[in-house]
Amino acid sequence: MTHIAQLRVWRGDIDGGGLQDFEVEVNEGEVVLDVIHRLQATQTPDLAVRWNCKAGKCGSCSAEINGFPRLLCMTRMSMFSPDETITVTPVRTFPVVRDLVTDVSFNYEKAREMPSFKPPADLQPGEYRMQQVDVERSQEFRKCIECFLCQNVCHVIRDHEDNKPNFAGPRMFIRLAELEMHPLDTADRRQLAQDEAGLGLCNITKCCTEVCPEHITITDNAIIPMKERVAGDRYDPIVWLGRKIFRRKPD
Repeated sequence: MTHIAQLRVWRGDIDGGGLQDFEVEVNEGEVVLDVIHRLQATQTPDLAVRWNCKAGKCGSCSAEINGFPRLLCMTRMSMFSPDETITVTPVRTFPVVRDLVTDVSFNYEKAREMPSFKPPADLQPGEYRMQQVDVERSQEFRKCIECFLCQNVCHVIRDHEDNKPNFAGPRMFIRLAELEMHPLDTADRRQLAQDEAGLGLCNITKCCTEVCPEHITITDNAIIPMKERVAGDRYDPIVWLGRKIFRRKPD
């Protein structure tokens, strides 16, 4: 069964642009990315859209559909009624390159600031041993496909451009949590998380968790535990006393 969809797509670049209306044929079982491709093939060959796998695993085709951040390849046209106008716009938090393509280099810059895995000095690759429960604890975070939808909806950077230099965002917080919870990692990233990555700016609204296509429980399983670790390190009176004792200079 086919029908004609009313599509409203943002066209433009960093200097400005606007929404344009199109009528596009839709076939049964198609996703929004299919319709965008048909629009390119039949009406707007210069329409820019980023995509790669079309299987929900590369994170490339992030966009906002009717104002909600989604993957174009995982959003079925059957979600919308045939007479509904479907509005497709680029993600709002990052600068537009052209049409639906945005410059997400901010995220890669933040990723380079994250310290890498630091195993014990006396262990060589192949000698690492972990309990299965420890593997499972951080495995959830490794499902991230870097679609950056969580970064896009985080109001700390979405609504406040000046926060970007001091805030890494939820995608980077799950990276920090993955390493911090790794039983073989010897680095202490709590100070970095708070002072350089801006963990304290997050007020756990859970909007990042709500849009994650991999259903990673970003807030409850990564951000809140990291906040607890930072608070314990900085404000636990026993930890404070221990530091005073061990830092005391000998007479």
